[in-house]
Amino acid sequence: MGLLLAVGRELLKAHASVRFKLHSGKELDTVFEALAPETRASTARAKATLEKEGKSLVLSVEARDTVALRSALNAYLRWINSIVNVLQVLEVP
Repeated sequence: MGLLLAVGRELLKAHASVRFKLHSGKELDTVFEALAPETRASTARAKATLEKEGKSLVLSVEARDTVALRSALNAYLRWINSIVNVLQVLEVP
């Protein structure tokens, strides 16, 4: 899994985008579907979106401030890492 991180701040909004290069389309679909409910449950302080681009998953987070941005990013990064680790243990192609 590769990682590219871009962080920016405009006025009172903070945003970040992270691109994950996953090993297979199946792994990408599994991570995407597992996190889809989380992206629909945005909070007043942060909103996340997921997109598929080839074999990459793009996570974009917008937040009211950098504290909320860090919190949301940490949550999604942990979830993605956990899902990928489980798939590797199960040896899902």
